[in-house]
Formats: sequence, structure tokens, C-alpha cells
Amino acid sequence: MTTETRPPEAAEKAARGVHSPGRAAIAQRHLRLDRWWLPQVLTAAGLLLFIGYSTWRAFFGLHTSYAAPYVSPFYSPCLAANCPQMDGGADWALFGGWWRLSPALIVLIFPLGFRMTCYYYRKAYYRSFWSSPPACAVAEPHAKYSGETRFPLILQNIHRYFFYLAIPVAGILTWDAILGFRDAQGHWGHMGLGTLVLLVNVSLIWAYTASCHSCRHIVGGRLRHFSKHPVRYRMWTWVSKLNARHMQLAWASLFSVGLADLYVYLLASGAFSDPRFF
Repeated sequence: MTTETRPPEAAEKAARGVHSPGRAAIAQRHLRLDRWWLPQVLTAAGLLLFIGYSTWRAFFGLHTSYAAPYVSPFYSPCLAANCPQMDGGADWALFGGWWRLSPALIVLIFPLGFRMTCYYYRKAYYRSFWSSPPACAVAEPHAKYSGETRFPLILQNIHRYFFYLAIPVAGILTWDAILGFRDAQGHWGHMGLGTLVLLVNVSLIWAYTASCHSCRHIVGGRLRHFSKHPVRYRMWTWVSKLNARHMQLAWASLFSVGLADLYVYLLASGAFSDPRFF
């Protein structure tokens, strides 16, 4: 009879994940036969693509952030003195000439903070980048789990406050879309393809914002009797329908923001002229 002796590295590895103390005694890492890893790979690729594109545009896109009457959603509201002059737009020089970096770095804090702390996006990047857990019924590789009780993940709990900040930003983007019904000289009564791009973008942003779990709680939370609050109950049912599509709206609005910025960039760089409907 022989006794198996494991090296310290193997013993330490075996004590992790499902083999760590206090975890369920399951020998297999998972019993799934499908391609459970494919959604995580696609999610990571999509998020990395957007992060790379938005970083490039935030640092090097100031000179192509405005093509009258359209403004990139990455640069609105523009809160620095080095903003382009936008006729009627939200170019508020709250930060003086001392701010030398791109003004997009100021405003992007609010929508990115809202999205990074969003319940769906947490699930997306927790699984794709941290494998916590990598998928349903697939064991995570971490020896212990502390959840969002420690720094920095405890900051995820300020999601509702980013929701409050996302509301005025969406309102400003709505005004930007309305300004799209002008021509390059500022005359009203015109509509181009860029107007449609901005309208679709802000519609998806509002739908994504309204489908947020924090919005659903604010509208209908802490009510003991829906019958005594018919208006809030009706609003809660509408938000609940959107909430069921929160994941789809998250990706659709993320794609539309990038597309709207790309469209303004192509116009400002002279790649083509904005097609006019009237």
C-alpha cells in the first residue's frame, strides 16, 4: 500500500476553487457540454473593442468632436475651456484654461461610472475578465469569495448615485439631438442622416437608463400596496418591461454611442457630407 505525496504547489492548487474548505465537494470543474465559454469571449472582445475605441477618441478626438450641427456624445457636455464652439450646444467652460487634457475625460466619468456599476455590466466583466464565476454551473478558480464588501468592489454600491448623474447627461444628449434639426448655419427646419443617428442614440440611452434596476426601485420600490399608488404602479410595470431587456439595451446603447461618435468623426474629418432629408 502506497501513500500519495503531493508537492506543495499541487496541494495549494488542489485547495483552491471547488476544493477549498467550505465549498461543495464536487470533483469535476463542470459537467457542461456546450460552449459555455463562447459568450464570455465575445463579451470580453466587445468590451475591449469599445474601451480601445473610446480611449483613442477621448484622447485624440477633440478636433473631430463637432461637425455643425452635430456633436459627439463623448464630448457633450463639454466642460473645459478648450472645447470647440458649438452653436447652442452645451460647451460650458467650467474648467478653465488650466485643463490641458481632452474635455472628454471629464464628462465620460459619469456615463462610464453608470455603466461600470450597472448590474448587467458587473455580470459581464466579472465573468469575462475575472472568472467570478466564468459561467453558470462552472466553478470559479478563486479560493475565497468576498463579494462586493471590500475595496474596490464595494464602490459598486454607488450605482444609484451614478444613475442620478446619468439623467442630466441623457437630457443634454437629447438637446443635442434636437439641435440636429438645424443646418450647418444654425437655421431650423432641416434634417440629415446625422439627426437620425443622434435621435436613435439618445432613444437607446434613455431606454437603457430607464431599464436600470435603480430606476425600477425608485419608481416602484418600498411600496406596500400597489393599489394605493396606481400611477407609480403603472410606471413600475413599464420600467419592469424595459428591465427585462436590460442586457439587450445595454449593448444596443453602447453600440449606438460609438456609432454616433464615429459618424461625427467622419463628418468632421471630411470623409463625406451629411446626407439631407429636408
